[in-house]
Amino acid sequence: MDDTTRHRSPHQATTAPEVAIYHPVHKGERLFVVAQLGQSLDGRIATPSGESKYINGPHALDHLHALRAGVDAVMVGVGTVIADDPLLTVRRVAGQSPARVIIDPSGRADPSARCFAADGARRIVLRRAGVAAPVAEGVEVIAMEGAGAFEPAAMLEALAALGLTRILVEGGAHTLSAFLEAGCLDALHVFVSPVILGAGRIGLTRKACDTLADALRPAAKAHVFPDGDVLFACELARSAEREAQISDAQPDSRTVARARRLRAAG
Repeated sequence: MDDTTRHRSPHQATTAPEVAIYHPVHKGERLFVVAQLGQSLDGRIATPSGESKYINGPHALDHLHALRAGVDAVMVGVGTVIADDPLLTVRRVAGQSPARVIIDPSGRADPSARCFAADGARRIVLRRAGVAAPVAEGVEVIAMEGAGAFEPAAMLEALAALGLTRILVEGGAHTLSAFLEAGCLDALHVFVSPVILGAGRIGLTRKACDTLADALRPAAKAHVFPDGDVLFACELARSAEREAQISDAQPDSRTVARARRLRAAG
């Protein structure tokens, strides 16, 4: 396939076999983490008032739902739940909805949020040990302990201990940026739409570079869609620190024991 590939209408794309070609998700045994971000031409993910639906077109939504269908779990921060009340399910393509993981250290999420609806998919909340805020029936609460409990590597280790090894980090910008900065992404998919907002919320942030030599330059392929959106599918090298912290995606006796310690009734 050429680096720049044009695709068919969004309705055809949802059912065509090629859906799996332009956004491969690792199917092996090790941990694999992918993130998707949609933004304007000038790098904004929302207007100053917070409006974000829909900066990107239907192909970006098809792509996002296809990514959801290919992973074990989709992860978002509590800010995204509060601001957008997302479903986080698979609807635009064939496939099963993954587990839904909400990063909610202080128990701020509303138990009636749509992502907690009982539909057969696993629902998990990561929160600080000792937080006793209510959750919807059937939601698993994982009590995260220690000063670095909500570092990306620690959260991925907790999910791997539960058997969730293919993860989609979907939002928001702070969460995606934290995973990028920590070297905990294997792939980053950025949809850029031909719209200029002029101001608004920035998508990704990381530590500033003193020189261009310090810039992050991932290997990338660009895919142009009929609605003008461009997907940059970036491959990111896994950091040595992450490899040391999460050496094996398969739950062993150590990670199973850790999962038992982390798990709390919910």
